Amino acid sequence: MSVPEPVLPRIRPEIAALPPYRQGKAAGAGGFKVSSNENPFAPLPGVVEAVHAASDLNRYPDATAARLRERLGERYGVSADAVIVGAGSVSLLAAFIQAAAGAGDEVVYAWRSFEAYPGLVLVAGAENVQVPLLPDGRHDLDAMAAVVTERTRVILLCTPNNPTSSIITSEEFHAFIGRVPADVLVLLDEAYVEFASGAVDGLRERVFEKHPNVVVLRTFSKAYGLAALRVGYAIGHPRVLDAARSTAIPLSVTAHAEAAALASLDHAPELAERVAEIAARRDALAAALRGIGWRVPEAQGNFVWLDGADQTAADAFEEAGIIVRPFPEGIRISVGEPEAIARILEVAAAVAPRA
Repeated sequence: MSVPEPVLPRIRPEIAALPPYRQGKAAGAGGFKVSSNENPFAPLPGVVEAVHAASDLNRYPDATAARLRERLGERYGVSADAVIVGAGSVSLLAAFIQAAAGAGDEVVYAWRSFEAYPGLVLVAGAENVQVPLLPDGRHDLDAMAAVVTERTRVILLCTPNNPTSSIITSEEFHAFIGRVPADVLVLLDEAYVEFASGAVDGLRERVFEKHPNVVVLRTFSKAYGLAALRVGYAIGHPRVLDAARSTAIPLSVTAHAEAAALASLDHAPELAERVAEIAARRDALAAALRGIGWRVPEAQGNFVWLDGADQTAADAFEEAGIIVRPFPEGIRISVGEPEAIARILEVAAAVAPRA
């Protein structure tokens, strides 16, 4: 006797059709996971000790992460009210999008870019407006400005862009923002900016002061190597941040994440050394990949982009114990342990496009 299928709650059709976020798979023994843009270094000095010291597990964390907001405010010369902290910068992106865009509204961004963007927009009930990248993997800012309409509520700018590792320069950013209506929220997603040179630096340039509709987002997951703890932050006009404070999930930043972030901020010289080493590995890897025939745009994140690489190439990497991140347009390879480089280049040479 067959068991009838249970009656399940009705789900929004667009959500039922939305694929879940796909995390990079783990590498097997002796392999290398270079699919998730993770930092290969251990946490900075004092971070593990700070996490262990946060032992009041029976108490809720500070819902506002006040100590971290105050520290970041001091670092960047703004008030604590101009800082919001979340469970990774992606949670803040979600909060801002939900605060600004709903049914009938549009969110504009380059594509391909961070793969979470389409889902975040869809969950908010808004419409995705994707603008193709330029052939070299950069944002087509002229085309993005041209699609802004009275329905546009949010523009997402990812620099360095994930997955192509390309940047938006300061000159390009300021020319673009001058064409955007002042009542459209612009989210400057700088998750990888510590690795970049020549990119707009929203915090150093204080773009949120001249343009209160701009919010700058950063994370401790990448350069600081705190991906497991999920802590990011955004800086902008306090009234704009208040909207995200209203839509964000309360108590999402743990006491351990806040303690780790605070401890990490004490070690700027060590951070700079690690970032420089990863950037040097990235540049060497990109140059070697170009030398064996791959199209690799100028890389400014902690990853490189194999333009046009297909699933066959991704399968070859996996067979060799190298877990990369395939997309329909190419393959992203994170800069990880130096021991992985030789194996990456060996596989890349075997599957390189032939002239």
